[in-house]
Parts: sequence; C-alpha cells; structure tokens
Amino acid sequence: MAEETAKRKADHIKICLNEKAQARKATAGFEDVYLIHHALPEVDKAQIDLSATVFGYRFSAPLIVGAMTGGTAEATRINATIAEAVEQLHLGMGVGSQRAAIEDARLVETFAIARKKAPTAFLIANIGGVQLIHGYGVKEVKKTVEMIDADAVAIHLNALQEAVQPEGQTNFKGVLAKICEITEAIDKPVIVKETGAGISAEDAEKLEAAGVNAIDVGGLGGTSFAAVEYYRARGRETSFQHFLGDAFWDWGIPTVISLVEVTQTVKIPVIASGGVRSGMDMAKALALKASLTSVSQPVLQAAIKGAKDVSHVLSIFIEELRNVMFLVGANTVTKLAEKPVVITGKTAEWLKARGFNVEDYARRGAC
Repeated sequence: MAEETAKRKADHIKICLNEKAQARKATAGFEDVYLIHHALPEVDKAQIDLSATVFGYRFSAPLIVGAMTGGTAEATRINATIAEAVEQLHLGMGVGSQRAAIEDARLVETFAIARKKAPTAFLIANIGGVQLIHGYGVKEVKKTVEMIDADAVAIHLNALQEAVQPEGQTNFKGVLAKICEITEAIDKPVIVKETGAGISAEDAEKLEAAGVNAIDVGGLGGTSFAAVEYYRARGRETSFQHFLGDAFWDWGIPTVISLVEVTQTVKIPVIASGGVRSGMDMAKALALKASLTSVSQPVLQAAIKGAKDVSHVLSIFIEELRNVMFLVGANTVTKLAEKPVVITGKTAEWLKARGFNVEDYARRGAC
C-alpha cells in the first residue's frame, strides 16, 4: 500500500511537470473580473502594506504555496526548496497528502523537511477527506500536524480525482460527519480544500456549520486532476479510466465563481486557489474578499530549479500585486477588498443564475 501511494505521488509530479495537465477549455474566470483604475490613486506605492493576518499569523503578503507533494525523494527536494523560499519571504505553504508517511514512517522526512527549512513560516499539514472514511481519524490527523509542526491542517476533498483514478476510493458517505469530528478534536485551524473542482455555496455552508476554520475553494481553471489521472491511465487495462479523465477534464466550478459563492455565504476566511497565475489574479481574488491566495503549478516548475527560482516567482507575484494596489488606490489589503470590481461574461451569468449579487461589487468604494 505504501509503495503504491509513493509511486502515485511520483507519477503526479512527473505528469504535472511534463504533460499538459491544466484545464483544457475552462478558465478560472479571472478574465471576467475588472478592477477600476484610479488616475488619482492618492497612495504612495513605496508605503503600501501588503501584509495580511490570518489564523493569527502575519503573512508578509496574502500568498501561500499550495499543497503539492511528499512521499518520494524528489518530493523531499521540492518541499525543501519551497520551504526555503517561503521562510525567506515570510509566507506559508502546504505539503501534499501525508498519507504515505502515515503508512510508512520512512517517508516522514519527505514532509518534515519543510519545518526544518522553514522554522517560522506558516505550514499546513494535509490529509484526504476520503481517508477519514477508510480508517483514519483524530489520531492520524494529529500525526500529520506533529510530523511538520504544522500551524494548521487541511482536509482535502478530491471526489473528481478519486472517481477517475484507477485505484480511486469513491465512498465519500459520511465525510462531513468525520470532518466535524476533526474540527472538535484538533486545536489547530482546520481548513477544508478542494483540489481543482471548486466548492459550492451549499457545501461551504455545511462546512462552516461543521466547525471548519477556513475554506480553500480550489476551483477549476488550474491543474486538472482528472487530466493527471487521464495520463496515468494510459496504456492500462482500465481503459475506461482513461476515457473518464478525458470526459471530465474540465469538470467543476471555476475559481472566481466558487470564490464569490463561498465568500457571500460564509463568514470564515476563504482562500482562493485554482489557476491563480499572476499578481493580477491575486488582486482580483482579494478584491472579491479572499483572505489569502494560493499558487501551485508555477512554483512547482520553479522548485525543480532551486529556492532562488521559487523566491523569484513568488516575488514577481507580490510586486505585481503591489502595482495593482497602487493603481486602484489601495494602501492595504483591507482597502483593496473595498474597491469596486466589475464582473462580466460567463462568470456574471452563472452567478446571477445562481442568485448571487454581482452589482454591489461595482458600486462599492468611492474614488
């Protein structure tokens, strides 16, 4: 079992680096979101404060590196490299699913390296929601936290991936009750995150009621795990899994839509992830009330090269965000969330059809 898990993780890294596993025709929806330029910004760009305090931790910018990997030798190098960069920049990161290390203690170091390289950064442990149905519980979740001395723990929901994966586990019955058990027993913030198919308003409401401390929307528009499993299924006898990966490649709720649905429904912090590819995307997400943004694929590509490359990529995101804040006249992230936003196109159509208000975004904030 442990060897199978480790091999699967290695496959995921290889595919994400070497294959076209991004959303095919779908987008995250950021192209439908417009911020309003202020010719009179009344802001000194040099004095803009990008910091954000979430979960009691002060991030230098509202940016974390999303959960990606662990459980293999290459994953050790990747986690170490990312950890060095987020420590330097005073940001945060999540590690990949720690199931492999729970099954095989020899793999603990592939995750624990993150805390060794990032003694003060905000680290997020990670376990699959479906594992809570298949024997895991409070004990295992505590192990994931202790393994990396985590500041929070994420429970990831990946129904789409499991449905397409050749060895996928598709019994999710009772997962909400299990999540509730975890939130009651764990003394760290519990984040529930999707892995590329988004979270609806209805599910967000249930998660908040279950005691979850934050929701990471993980929307459609970035890496498609249906696509990842499509590549893994090639050449196997389970050819229908290959077919399913192709059919459901672009399945899900686009990130911007999921973000609006969730932020208009719950009062807990919301993290925007899924196709965040620039500081401009970050700014738009923050203007739509995200508390943090999360980026994965661009960082994975850089992590293969080294910590300096990761720092460079993240710094570009941060400086682009700073520039957007200057041009809209926001000297803090809180002020950015008060600035007017225009939502158009398919994103606006979806949200209106679902009964969500998009006009108020455009009316708020005086010049």
